[in-house]
Amino acid sequence: MSLGDIAGLIAALAFVALVGFLAVPLLKLGRVLDEARGTVHQLTEHTLPALDEAVETVRAANGQLAKVDTITTSAAQVTEDVSALTTLVAATVGGPLIKVSAFSYAVRRVLAGKGR
Repeated sequence: MSLGDIAGLIAALAFVALVGFLAVPLLKLGRVLDEARGTVHQLTEHTLPALDEAVETVRAANGQLAKVDTITTSAAQVTEDVSALTTLVAATVGGPLIKVSAFSYAVRRVLAGKGR
């Protein structure tokens, strides 16, 4: 066996040792990637139903907001109608009521003056 053969054999053994030394971290990295893939899969399985529920909740909230908008519009209309009715009653009853009040005041003053 020549010196070149021994050097080649040592180089081959060193290469095999290096491959063996690097194989262990690569196998561990492979396991870590498998775990990460499993975690992402589980996360996806749990997240999608939660997103679907959130979409349904937002749809229901939008439906309720539409109902509240209808109620608010109706309440504003009722408020306008009551305001108009109040103005009408004040204009219709207010003038004659002031006249009756002034007349009764005048009658009291006249009767108070006769009582002296």
